[in-house]
Amino acid sequence: MTHALPFPLSPIRLAVLLSGRGSTLENLLRRIEAGQLDAQVVHVHSSRADARGLELARARGIPTSVCRRRDYDSPETFSQAVFSHLEADRPHLVVMAGYVKLLRIPPRWEHRVMNVHPSLIPAFCGQGYYGLRVHRAVLEYGCKLTGCTVHFVDNEYDHGPIILQRAVPVYEGDTPEQLAARVQAAERELYPEAIALFAAGRLHVQGRWVRIE
Repeated sequence: MTHALPFPLSPIRLAVLLSGRGSTLENLLRRIEAGQLDAQVVHVHSSRADARGLELARARGIPTSVCRRRDYDSPETFSQAVFSHLEADRPHLVVMAGYVKLLRIPPRWEHRVMNVHPSLIPAFCGQGYYGLRVHRAVLEYGCKLTGCTVHFVDNEYDHGPIILQRAVPVYEGDTPEQLAARVQAAERELYPEAIALFAAGRLHVQGRWVRIE
């Protein structure tokens, strides 16, 4: 892929999109503060005004914004509003962190928006598959293996090119909550790894393949 970004990015400037508790944001902030991820969160945006993730950001002095989908008449105007908020703080990369709204990705942001999904895409993904719904579906199907996927975001749910995946075992007798905890532990490792690879300029998209130099 071709970017006008000055790789390597040190620190990489991140905008975070969320819709709820902000556990992924919290993980990224902890790793940044511990010196484990060379990054700066420059903006946090939510689809809900009452999202706990906004409180985490404000407590650290990070700029925040909110766009509710119902306030816009089309996906295009909604997406334009979201990206206008983000771009004010000049992020290099947008990371979705439990963000459940579908966005139209502007061409200038192609391969600059990431998401982490709690399954091995293309299994158990797409519209309606989020949170415990994913893990319930995995258990109902009788899978022996699940995991998580970090991918670039395009204009469909959970569809863009896959960057990294990590497998997680499914144990007999698992509850959705127990399985979710193991998958989330894998996500906490995998997402920062993918961000660091992007910041180093090591990710190159060729069709559906993301090649790592």
